[in-house]
Amino acid sequence: MANDKQTRQMRDGKGFIAALDQSGGSTPKALKLYGIADGSWANDEEMFGLIHAMRARIATSKAFDGGRVIGAILFERTMDGEIGGKPAAAYLWEEKGVVPFLKIDQGLEAEADGVRLMKPIKELEALLARAARKGIFGTKERSVIDEANPKGIEAVVAQQFDLGRQVLAAGLMPIIEPEVTITIPDKAEAEAMLMQSILRHLDALPSGQQVMLKLSLPTVDGFFRPLVDHPKVLRVVALSGGHSRDDANRILARNPGVIASFSRALTEGLSAGQTDAQFDATLDKAIGDIAAASRT
Repeated sequence: MANDKQTRQMRDGKGFIAALDQSGGSTPKALKLYGIADGSWANDEEMFGLIHAMRARIATSKAFDGGRVIGAILFERTMDGEIGGKPAAAYLWEEKGVVPFLKIDQGLEAEADGVRLMKPIKELEALLARAARKGIFGTKERSVIDEANPKGIEAVVAQQFDLGRQVLAAGLMPIIEPEVTITIPDKAEAEAMLMQSILRHLDALPSGQQVMLKLSLPTVDGFFRPLVDHPKVLRVVALSGGHSRDDANRILARNPGVIASFSRALTEGLSAGQTDAQFDATLDKAIGDIAAASRT
């Protein structure tokens, strides 16, 4: 169950959330960027072993600490594995002071009404119960908006909040993630529709309940202020969405109250071939720059 110390860290922490949650579909690309080419593994087990080793190297690095990395989102296989000789979630919190989250979405439906809803999550109750037992604080669940379509956007938000209520009922904190694709021509219009839908659903939450929001960096600086200030939002975090780390940090710094939750932008420049000293130095600069942009 979520504990008060972790809740305070999520609310007040002066850092960002590391997204270490590449799933089966995105793992080959993540490994390629890390310097491990396609064909370096014989099957999925070996592939997931390689990505787990990368995540463990990041988490055990001296650069990775709870002062700057206040939380980390894990893939299910990572949660079930070990880091530094301990169960992954326990290692993050007990050794690093980093609050652990779990990615629970299991892929996207085909596009309809300009959006891609989440597929049904198999054995959701059992997954949430297992996450709680393992010391997970909260969950992350992603859907995608590809068009300023009010019907589709409302469907995305309704599905997100329905799942969020189930996560809250399991004693966990949901990170609701309706990602707006950053390359669409009507991104600003989609964000305006998304904001209004989110506000309606926030207002419908019972008094005392809170969720977190993970959103694409906005077109208009400061656009998320009503969400940052909303009493039913614990924290607003931003995904990099395909921006380079430097570009993502520049945009983030112009959005007070919003912190990063970067994946590819965090691991940019890291390589399997680096010595530990090179790896730690590269990661330290990345973490320092992202944390600084998150403190505005």
